Amino acid sequence: MQATMLPFPDRLQAGQLLSRQLEKYAGRRDVIVLALPRGGVPVGYAIAASLESPLDVFLVGKLGVPGHEDMALGAVSSRGVCVLRPETIAMMDIPPDVIEATARRELREIQRRERAYRAIRPQLELKDRVVIVADDGLVTGATMLAAVRALRHEHPAQIIVAIPVGTGDSIAELRLEADAVICQEVPEWMSSIEQWYTDSAPLDDVQVMDYLQKAAQWRIPDDVGMPPPLSVSPASNASNVPMRDAP
Repeated sequence: MQATMLPFPDRLQAGQLLSRQLEKYAGRRDVIVLALPRGGVPVGYAIAASLESPLDVFLVGKLGVPGHEDMALGAVSSRGVCVLRPETIAMMDIPPDVIEATARRELREIQRRERAYRAIRPQLELKDRVVIVADDGLVTGATMLAAVRALRHEHPAQIIVAIPVGTGDSIAELRLEADAVICQEVPEWMSSIEQWYTDSAPLDDVQVMDYLQKAAQWRIPDDVGMPPPLSVSPASNASNVPMRDAP
């Protein structure tokens, strides 16, 4: 961790700053940067550009508490891995059928976005690669935790989490699951990620695909292969979401 002036100007400059702590991965043929859309994409783009590494996305959706969507009850990845926050579920007394419906709805949405993104960037092979997972920040850490757990099924050599800002509790939790966590700033308290950026305007899918289109023009190392096209579960099967409690 290095001292910086907060807030960050924007996500792109935050990624450029964060990339300085990842210099040992620069130019390596086994490194892939994965960004969590949408906010993590400018961060990941800046890191990938600095390291001269391929950029891809990995989709994870936050599960908001019904009626209090800013509060996370968990997160689900496009691969169907779901991480729940038992303390939030108990505090808000959320019944299992509501959790299941919320997860199904979010899974359908991120799978829709996955299909759109894959038209620009086919999925990269992650097996035996060093995967740097980038987002714009951590509050509860549920979204990143779901990403790390889902990525383990892809059998990467290492999973490195890279974020400009995050809470101490979320970072400590992630260090139990990721191989390393690189964070620029760890404030004593934060209520939202947006407060740490001067320009925190949300991105849309068009902007995400624009970043992917630009990154796709970079030279990808010859041994970074492409797996078969992603098989996306139809919405009717989205109820088969494995539920996992966060530790």
